[in-house]
Amino acid sequence: KREGDHFIVVEKSGYPAVNRNVNEIITTCLDLKIGGDVYTEDKANHKDLGVTEDDAREIVRFLNPESELITGVVMGKSREQGSGIYVRLVSEDKVYVAKNNPYILTRAIDYIEQSPMKLKNEDIESVTVSSSSGNYTLKTDGRNIEMLNIPSGKRFKGTEYQQVFNALVGFHFNDVSNEADHNDLSFDRQFICRTKDSTVYTAKLAEQGEKWYVVLSCEFTDQTPVTKEGGVESPEELKKKEAKLLARDNAKAFSDKHSGWIYETAEYRVKLMTKDISELLEDDVKSDVNSP
Repeated sequence: KREGDHFIVVEKSGYPAVNRNVNEIITTCLDLKIGGDVYTEDKANHKDLGVTEDDAREIVRFLNPESELITGVVMGKSREQGSGIYVRLVSEDKVYVAKNNPYILTRAIDYIEQSPMKLKNEDIESVTVSSSSGNYTLKTDGRNIEMLNIPSGKRFKGTEYQQVFNALVGFHFNDVSNEADHNDLSFDRQFICRTKDSTVYTAKLAEQGEKWYVVLSCEFTDQTPVTKEGGVESPEELKKKEAKLLARDNAKAFSDKHSGWIYETAEYRVKLMTKDISELLEDDVKSDVNSP
């Protein structure tokens, strides 16, 4: 449904749709090419051709702001011989053969951007995992990942700490709902990811039954004003200032977009974001080898 200059997905509590996907379904319908004359006008043939309301492969309707039909297309079976599919307008009994075989996204979630972060491994400076059992921070110096204040006599066990460090990279959600629909969730765990450009992503996590839920927020922590220095500024300085302003704007836009929404995500990812410190460490056993 159109809302201002963009579309929302009604079945997903009005979550913003990806405009390019909406444009694609419009273009797909406009690009249907009819081959030849009317195939049949006899409504009795509609079921065999798959162009009834119940048997259609897809039906796309375009409605005006009053929810009145503007036009629409019923897409039926593929031809048994030759290429193309049977199609008709929703308001007519005439059936045609479309030369092309269009692909239509049919799930509500298909019209939502399910990977909201453009985070890369090399962007991350540190992550902090917090829960009722405590917290720990993993930090990189650009080459190695270390744990701040690692307990004495402990070392990393295997390489799972690296997966924890990059847990937000490629973050993907399976479903979305409004916060108002989930007053019973307890977001008692937290995953904070700090990037090198002073952007901080916070993911609060809750478990209910076999599902995991996440709320996302973002903050740009560098509060130093961007001002014009005296004289001519170098291209490098201008580029730094531009990058800072862009990062600040992106952080605000991210928080504005995700405020009030709860995301359902895969268990494997949340398991990484909630790893207890004991799961990442083992005893640092060192053997002394004495020469005779």
